Amino acid sequence: MKKLGLSVGCVLVALFFLMGTASAKDRVVIYTSLENEEVVEYLEQAKNELPDLDIQAIRLSTGELGARMLAEKDNPQADCIWGWAVTNTSEFVPKGMLAPYKPKGWDKIPDNFKDPKGYWTAIDLYAAAFVGNTKVLEKDNLTMPKSWNDLLKPAYKGKLIMPNPASSGTGFLQIASLLVMLDPDYKSKPVEKNKAWDFLKKLDKNMGQYIKSGSKPAKLTAAGEYAVGCSFAFVYSSLKKKGFPVVMALPEEGAGFELEVNSLLKGAKHEKAAKKFLDWAISKSAMKGYAKFKLGVAYPGMPGPKGLPALGTVKLAPMDFPWQSKNRAKILEVWTGLFLR
Repeated sequence: MKKLGLSVGCVLVALFFLMGTASAKDRVVIYTSLENEEVVEYLEQAKNELPDLDIQAIRLSTGELGARMLAEKDNPQADCIWGWAVTNTSEFVPKGMLAPYKPKGWDKIPDNFKDPKGYWTAIDLYAAAFVGNTKVLEKDNLTMPKSWNDLLKPAYKGKLIMPNPASSGTGFLQIASLLVMLDPDYKSKPVEKNKAWDFLKKLDKNMGQYIKSGSKPAKLTAAGEYAVGCSFAFVYSSLKKKGFPVVMALPEEGAGFELEVNSLLKGAKHEKAAKKFLDWAISKSAMKGYAKFKLGVAYPGMPGPKGLPALGTVKLAPMDFPWQSKNRAKILEVWTGLFLR
């Protein structure tokens, strides 16, 4: 009996010690739409540099993240957003679902990378890119497209793949960039009257598939299922490093891009821990981590990854984030009505 009592006592002491260890860490729940490969590496860094936080990150696609937030509006299950498209994030400001917060080091972030009231702060930008499979292109006697207009050539019929903008941030930025670039009068007319829809109808005739993920077009192309995937630059560099027969081109008309931003959720259950994480998430150390993957980061003067062109040499599309965010629902409604299969 004494042995049993001693065993139980040891178990209770052990449990108490473990509970004490766990309670020493402040929990923070984060929603993110950063790519899985990025999240794994960034989280390892964050956990090393924030040892007192119990970081619980849930990765969702751009569309899924927004849907979950809306479903949890009256009882938020996350504390903050990390790396979500600014055109999505901005929609949630007037809904009253975000709380203004200017993280430590906010003054170092350029004005065009942050909301003046602190509702969101950007960490990076990613740009649209065409990713081609050199073996498929050679086999089918195709040249690598350099522009959106190149994709209209009959030879590409059925050999292209593109993200669905209703679920993919990459897909949305591609469509949004074309709406601005191809119609100088885009602000003065209804979304459905934009000239870009005529171009997209022509492109649709060559499209083999619209897919949920922004990275999948590049990955399926790398696997040899398509000749060209409309994706984004980071995926190309990742696939290239792994030895896939891929080549990249940024659209000559201008590469559409998106800011990935962080926000504090209103009603966060672990607000103190969330603010501590958000402070870290715009730190110089964190930005160095992002710069291993992204074409550009919000911290000034920090070079991007090897294998991608320097941001200053890239022709970026003239994105209009306020207009694109305000008209997001209508843009997706029109696109879905025309092209969803």
